This record gives sequence, C-alpha cells and structure tokens, in this order.
Amino acid sequence: MTTVQGSAGDGVSGGDVVKGKDFPLARAGERTNPDGEKVANKILLSVSDNEYGKIRPFLEFVNLPQRFTLHEPHEKLKFAYFLNRGLASIVVATRGGKNVEAGVVGYEGAVGTPLAVGLSKSPLCEVMQIEGEGFRISARAFNATLRATPELQLKLSRYAVLQGMQIAQTAACNRLHDVTQRLARWLLMAQDRVNSMRLPLTHDFLATMLGTDRPSVSLAARKLQQDKAIQYSRGDVQIRNRKKLESAACECYRVVQHLNGYLGLP
Repeated sequence: MTTVQGSAGDGVSGGDVVKGKDFPLARAGERTNPDGEKVANKILLSVSDNEYGKIRPFLEFVNLPQRFTLHEPHEKLKFAYFLNRGLASIVVATRGGKNVEAGVVGYEGAVGTPLAVGLSKSPLCEVMQIEGEGFRISARAFNATLRATPELQLKLSRYAVLQGMQIAQTAACNRLHDVTQRLARWLLMAQDRVNSMRLPLTHDFLATMLGTDRPSVSLAARKLQQDKAIQYSRGDVQIRNRKKLESAACECYRVVQHLNGYLGLP
C-alpha cells in the first residue's frame, strides 16, 4: 500500500450492488488488486472479468490525503486514478491566483481521463478535497492496457463526455445562480460521490470551489442551516435534510442528477 505524500511521480507497480445503466456488474469488494486491496470504484467494477484481469496487475493502492494534487495544470499526466472513496475537484487555476471548481470526481469515475482519448496534458488542476483512497496506474501502463481493453476505453470515453457536460453545467451555474443555490448544488453533488451525510469542509474551501468570497459562503451556509437543511460547525458540514437541500438548489442539480443515472449514482 502506498501513502501519497506529495505530487505524483511516475512508474508502474503492481458491499453494495453496483447499479446503473452503464455500470451493471460486480459487487464492491469482489475484485482486488494484486496486493489484495478491495475495489469499490464503479468503472473498475463495471468492466468484464477479462478486461479487469488485464488492468489489475498495474493497479497500485494509494491513500490520498486532503489537498494532495493529483495533476498540475499544463503538466504531463503521469497517472490515472480510480477512487474508492473521497472526493477530487477539477479546478480551473488563473494567473491571478484565483481558482474555481469546474467539477468533482468520486468513486463513480476516474481522474486522468484525457489519457483515455490519447491526450497527455490538461489545463486543469485536479486535487483531493476530501481525503480518500483508490488505485493509480502510470500513464505508460494505462495507455498500453487500453489498447487491449476496448470496453474500458469506451466507458472512460463516455465518462469523459459526461464529465464535460457536468463542467459545462457548473460553469453556467456559477454565472447565473446565487451563492445559496450553488452551495446547495455543490453539497448534493459531493454527498452523491462520497456516500456520506458528513462532509469535512471549511468556508474558505467552499468559497474557492464556488468562485466567491468567504462572507458570501458564510451567509449562504447560515441560511441553509436556518432552513434545517444542513448543520455547520467549524470545518464540518452535516446534511440534515436532503429534500430541503434539493429544494434550495437551482435546476442545475437536476441536470447533474440526470447525468448521475448514467454513472450508476442515486
């Protein structure tokens, strides 16, 4: 097992029923990597036994601490990651030092999807926002494996398209809707992907993710707490009433929720 401490390097090293239109196979924990670490990632659970057998030798289990950078913008992609748990953010970084989140990835998907369509670089930053764990595979091994796993490549390509739709919807949301609606939408998307009602998040972090300032996020969180949709304490958000949170969110969440159906999420 590897605990990731800094930016990713290079190299190759060796529950519940998963449901959904495109992810119909195995149960979480039924598959393992060569070291016996159990797989809960939906893409890795969705491919055939034959194709999983081809990627399995290269899956390295890693702990992914909060704030760990999976990929720096404009740098060569060194790994693809398949999360078992935790939450990664896709972030647009500007020269002025201001960042805004464009999308999220959890156990439903993968980080490094440009590799699946033959790209070696991305202008986006990808960073762990909620600590977790999963599997990584070097770009070199990943590219070689994809040539022998057409089903996996198709699923990753479809996932990349759905991820692009999510990013487009997020961009529209950040431009058109108020902070309370955007915060409610973001919390729902995060909860879908970490499968927990408790999210270890600070107002400063949420401000960065929503492209706004901390006072605006504090006001929005206070409103959602007054409506008994969430309970907020320092560095921790607990979803108390999901239906109320859905009511507070803009229509963008319903669009994302439709996309979730293709990813096997609720």
